[in-house]
Amino acid sequence: MTQIKHAVARMAMAAALACAAAGAMAQSAPTLDKIKSTGAITLGYRESSFGFSYLDANLKPVGYSMDICYKILDAVKAKLGLTELKVGYQAVTSGNRIPLVQNGTVDLECGSTTNLVERQKLVAFSPDIFRYNVRMLVKKDSGIKGIADLQGKAVATTTGTTSFRLLRQADKASNLEITNVPGKDHTDSFLLVQGGKAQAFVLDDILLAGQIANARDPQNYEIVGESLRTENQALMLRNDDPAFKKLVDDTVAGMMKSGEMEKLYNKWFMSPIAPKGININYPLNAETRDAFEHPTSKGI
Repeated sequence: MTQIKHAVARMAMAAALACAAAGAMAQSAPTLDKIKSTGAITLGYRESSFGFSYLDANLKPVGYSMDICYKILDAVKAKLGLTELKVGYQAVTSGNRIPLVQNGTVDLECGSTTNLVERQKLVAFSPDIFRYNVRMLVKKDSGIKGIADLQGKAVATTTGTTSFRLLRQADKASNLEITNVPGKDHTDSFLLVQGGKAQAFVLDDILLAGQIANARDPQNYEIVGESLRTENQALMLRNDDPAFKKLVDDTVAGMMKSGEMEKLYNKWFMSPIAPKGININYPLNAETRDAFEHPTSKGI
């Protein structure tokens, strides 16, 4: 009886290991192979990165990053000879976006993620689709005009973004006594300023502009201060998938070369957009134009 129990245990263990191995193989399968076999792809999106990736009045993900991803889907269909492709959507946050790409839950993240060299150890990125400066949003009557004015103040940053680290570096350099108040997403961080729980919100200036444009009282807010750093946004994908990265890179670079990327930029950042018909009114800056003229996924 004991031998039988041991045999059963060994069989159960072997089955468990086989299942684990099968799961690992499925997870590590090249993205294009996975799409071809399933006829489906999952896009990651943000809920409140206005202009880039956010929910419209019908709770549908829309934005600049989403439109770029849809062009990539056209390229995927052409590459694989598919007439149809089922598209799934997965909401992501600053905190979970990288793990969800790593484990295969999300095949292509269409949000507002900074391409950092340190993150490239975990995931891969498309060529930069946007470059911007990290600054701060404040109420116009706050008296805050620069980093030095944050002395003793509460400052909001969104959990999982690079802004908190940059703020800490500025804090250390200037011996500022800053209290960090984390928001779960960009809208939550903005509400901390709106409600008086924080005196400033540090983030990418284009995302701050989107928050102001969508506020009920936009005239009461402004973006101020020196840039903490110029950063770059890109689409995110798995880092062990050269065939899919090449397709993504070629599609994005092709859109930049043809002028289609600039048209999309003007659609989302220089024109009225859903759901309120508000114009973020953020002209194409020199840094982003350089990204369009010299596509790169080098990272910072």
